[in-house]
Amino acid sequence: MSRLNYHHLYYFWQVAKGGNLTETAQRLHISQSALSAQIKQLEQSMRVQLFLRQGRKLVLTDSGYHTLKYAEDIFSRGAELEQLLINGAQPQHSPIRIGTLATMSRNFIESFIAPLLATADSRFSLLSMNQTTLLNALAQHQLDLALSNVAVQANDNQLWQCRLLARQPVAVIGAPGKALSDNLASYRQQRWVLPPVQSSIRMAFDALAAQYQLQPDVIAEADDMAMLRLLARDSGALTVIPDVVVKDELSSGRLHKYLTLPQVYENFYIITTQRELTHPQLNRLLQAYTATAL
Repeated sequence: MSRLNYHHLYYFWQVAKGGNLTETAQRLHISQSALSAQIKQLEQSMRVQLFLRQGRKLVLTDSGYHTLKYAEDIFSRGAELEQLLINGAQPQHSPIRIGTLATMSRNFIESFIAPLLATADSRFSLLSMNQTTLLNALAQHQLDLALSNVAVQANDNQLWQCRLLARQPVAVIGAPGKALSDNLASYRQQRWVLPPVQSSIRMAFDALAAQYQLQPDVIAEADDMAMLRLLARDSGALTVIPDVVVKDELSSGRLHKYLTLPQVYENFYIITTQRELTHPQLNRLLQAYTATAL
């Protein structure tokens, strides 16, 4: 059983914010001695000293300072919960929690959250994880939405909502200056850094390679798009990734797009769960992204 009494913690929080016992007691309409006794009980139950008295003022100890930070979070979240239950919606200023697949393009993620960056009152958190952890966090209401390049389907245990956000063409990218044409047959004898064999991009590339008898020399594999970008930039080998992953390198000339692969795409999805209450910024974010992507 927890020894923390939240009634006592509330009184501590009120005094700590004002720093004056008498004024806080008057504001809360209780006696100063009763308020002091509540805080003393909190200190005794937690076996810490929260305040030092300096003249007429109360000054927080180190323990008091840390307790205040937690109390601020606890009671502000409590106010949000009250608003959610009464009004049926989360407050506009509460952070939207976005989970992202660890291996997907950071440039795409940044383009998705651009409307949040442009709005002064927006708050958000980005959490990177693998697909299984991502879906578990969604199911446990630890995230408001997830971004992934792997689609999911609903099952008997969980009703996922998976929506295609964008479809990016995949290109052959490499260091500039290579004598390559638009004909895939000219790509024989080239060195490659590629996604792993189980990825959709790799399977599509392998099918094209077999069709044109490329027999690619694969010197490295990586499931992380950012790593493929670095390997292509620093190894001199070719890779196959969407333009969005390397847009900065293409603009600066450090990398060059040689060929857009026919009918090969990287899909980006937003995944949510079916729930009664959703974050108020979710629809605005989706509408803003759709408008920018068109």
